[in-house]
This record gives sequence, C-alpha cells and structure tokens, in this order.
Amino acid sequence: MHGTSDKQLPHVPEGMPPLVLEGRPTSFFEFWPAWIMYFPVALQWLLLSVRYRSLSLPLIANPAIPLSGMVGVAKTAAFDAAGETARQWILPWITYTVSEISEREQAEILAPRLADSDLRFPLVVKPNIGCRGAGVKLLKAQAGLEACLASFPAGAELQFQQLSQWEAEAGIFYVRFPGEKHGRITSLALKYTPFVTGDGQRTLGELVAADPRAGQLLHLYRRRHSQNWERVIARGEPYRLVFSASHSKGAVFRNAPDLISQPLTEALDAIFADIQGMHYGRLDVKFRDVDSLRAGSDFEIIEINGASSESIHIWDRNASLWEAVRALLQQYLTLFKLGAESRRLGHRPPGLRVLYSAWRHESNLVKQYPDND
Repeated sequence: MHGTSDKQLPHVPEGMPPLVLEGRPTSFFEFWPAWIMYFPVALQWLLLSVRYRSLSLPLIANPAIPLSGMVGVAKTAAFDAAGETARQWILPWITYTVSEISEREQAEILAPRLADSDLRFPLVVKPNIGCRGAGVKLLKAQAGLEACLASFPAGAELQFQQLSQWEAEAGIFYVRFPGEKHGRITSLALKYTPFVTGDGQRTLGELVAADPRAGQLLHLYRRRHSQNWERVIARGEPYRLVFSASHSKGAVFRNAPDLISQPLTEALDAIFADIQGMHYGRLDVKFRDVDSLRAGSDFEIIEINGASSESIHIWDRNASLWEAVRALLQQYLTLFKLGAESRRLGHRPPGLRVLYSAWRHESNLVKQYPDND
C-alpha cells in the first residue's frame, strides 16, 4: 500500500509479486458484517443436517483436534498431533499460561524455557485460543517480555513461536478424505500486510486516510498507532500498519491459483499424512519466493487452521459475491461429507451445547486480549 501522490510502487516483502493497486481497492462486499456472508451457510447447514441426520456432523470432520477446529480450540492442537515429518515444516513453538505472579517472576521462568527450546528473538506471541489475529504480538527482544506478559490476562495461554526467516506469506486450503493417499489444494492466496509510504510532508494519519483501502479501517489504525498518528513519515519510508496478516485487520489478499502445483500438493500430502485425523483446513505459511512455493519447498507453517477457516481467495478484490458464497457453501458441504465419513469410522458427533460453550469461552477471552502489533 502507499499513500503518496506520486506513482511509487507499494512496499511488498521480498519474494512476493508486485502488488497491483490500480482499479478498485476492495470488492463491494469485502467488509460486510460476517453474518451477512454466512447467512447462506447457515441455511445450508440446516438443510444438510436433515440430509445427514446430524446438526453437529462437521465437528468430527477433523478427529485429530477438538470440534474439528471450529471454535475455542488451541492453535497448537494440530501441531501437537503432528509427527516428526510434519513438524519439520512447522516453525518451532512453546506454550505458556499467564499467571498472577509478577511479570518479572514470569519472565524469569519463561526465559530459560525459550532458550531450552532453541527459540531466539524476535518471536511471535499469540493467544493459543483466538481468531482473526486477535492479540498477536511481535516480541523483538527479551527486554519486552515483561510488558508483553502484562498485556494479557491471567489464565491466558500464549504461544511463543519463532519468527520466520521469510516475510512472504500465503494461505493454502487443503482437503484430503480418509483413506485417500492424495488430497487437493482448493484455494491459494497471497497475503500482503498493509503499509503506507511516507512523502516527508503528511502525517501518518493523513497517509492512512488518503489510502483507498486503509482509509476504510481508519478507526482500527488510529487507535493502534496513536503515538505516531501525528508524526510526519519520512519520504520513501514504508510504515507497516499491522503485523498480523489478518483480513479483519486490513491485510490485502490476492488469489494465486497459478501457484497450485503437483509438487506443492505432494508436500502437503506428506504433511497431512503425518497428522492422523486432520483432513481439512488452511495452512498459513511463510515462504522464500513464489517459485520455491510452487516447487513445494522452502516454506514454513505458521498455523494450521481447522473447520472454521476460510479459503481466503474470496477476499480478493476481483472476486464476485457469487464466487465467494459458492466457495463457502462448498467448504461446509465438504465438512459434512468428511463428518459423515468420520462417523462411519466410529467417531460420534458432540452436542451443540459443547460448541456453544467453546464459542462463549473464546469470545470472553478475545475481549481481554490487547491490540495487535
């Protein structure tokens, strides 16, 4: 993104294709309330529940993790289920539960655990239960560890994960039915974190307001960058607006079906084959460059998202409303089919009360998390 009046190129991470900004900045439905987009899904869910004789069948589509990863599930659940082959692709992590003792004491406990796990600063810190990038922090040095811990409520479980060596990022949706040797990549989109570029004249606030896309999320950025809001950004200086490449935080997604390849699919086949009971989800990955990603090499897994994850190509500015809704409907039809197969193999769907309790738990936690970096 850029907010200058001249035609300089927008800042993009190394390894990513140029970000073309000419034309409309968003699709007309991109920032609609979520309930509008998911209303057709809710209707379909009811119809499919009659057809498959279960309201909660999607909750066993991924038996490897609780509730298939629908809601209220630890981000590390799929990591914990992974074998040695799959873990070679996952960025190293540990978890830590914030306690009521002082932040200094907690930092003294946590620091040797990080060292023993060979985790080196900078690190990414994120709530282990959460959604849409809530509470994600970039911890640049150990000196910031106490302040980071103080920003989370007691009882919150945090994931400390090694920062990737690469900045380029993508979301890859993969499905493989039980008993199948090979799965398929149903969606691949590139993720660009939002930047504005200084012109030496305007303040950060003015740059954001002038940006066709970032200006639509002015309320988010004003609060997050309040200390620099009135600062004039030097000419040519790229200023990152958010660290976590989450759609709800303004990340820019570009559909990239040309990167789907046989070598990449085979790499994901090997990964998912080593996570028994994981059949469906989106991998958020960092990678060296698009050629290596297409070749199925030089990428690192940040997250493995389960049943509630989206095929993020639907948020490409050129996606039509019908394409987006059709993709969502296809996803949930697939969840019912996977759930039916898991039920045939002996898994029992949980009651909807379990799902509601998990949703309430997650919702209450997210309200207590700090703003993203």
